[in-house]
Amino acid sequence: MREIPLTKDGFEKLCSELEYLRTVRRKEISEKIKVALSFGDLSENSEYDEAKNEQALVERRIVEIENMLKNVKIIDQSDLDTNMVLIGNTVKIKNIENDEVFEYKIVGTNESDPKEGLISNDSPVGSGLLGHEIGETVVIDVPAGRLNFKILSINRSWRMVRPRCFGFIGLVDFQRYFVVDIFSLYPHIWGKDN
Repeated sequence: MREIPLTKDGFEKLCSELEYLRTVRRKEISEKIKVALSFGDLSENSEYDEAKNEQALVERRIVEIENMLKNVKIIDQSDLDTNMVLIGNTVKIKNIENDEVFEYKIVGTNESDPKEGLISNDSPVGSGLLGHEIGETVVIDVPAGRLNFKILSINRSWRMVRPRCFGFIGLVDFQRYFVVDIFSLYPHIWGKDN
């Protein structure tokens, strides 16, 4: 299996998800199975079938995460070069055609979330930016055609504040504070809305 690049943030998220699945979800599904068994005849017991299917999905995800963690390469963001786009850097780019500005953090495939500004190093834009420097104009082929981006800045603005494998994950952005868990973002957690 090939090496899986993850930022510390992505590693922490995977560890938290694994712990959640092992401790919380397994117990919840076990309870569902017990309740379904109490209904009797399993041949026509849709609750039992549904709980067993859910159990299979959770167990498959646990194995998937365990396998990923065996092959992970953690990107140390404190060592990142900010002269060139690398996995773990935050990059501000401008679309030359319409002057629209975007800011993305380049991450490994397993932690990408474009809605949150996390793009994969294997995506067309992520892979197209890798290795380029501030001021360069990069031509990137995407499914919709060809895009021209100018790299405005490269930084490592996000860092871990409470690193540990199981539990709360905190990230600090120099502009605002927020908490990340495996389900959602909660801005304003420390009273900073902007």
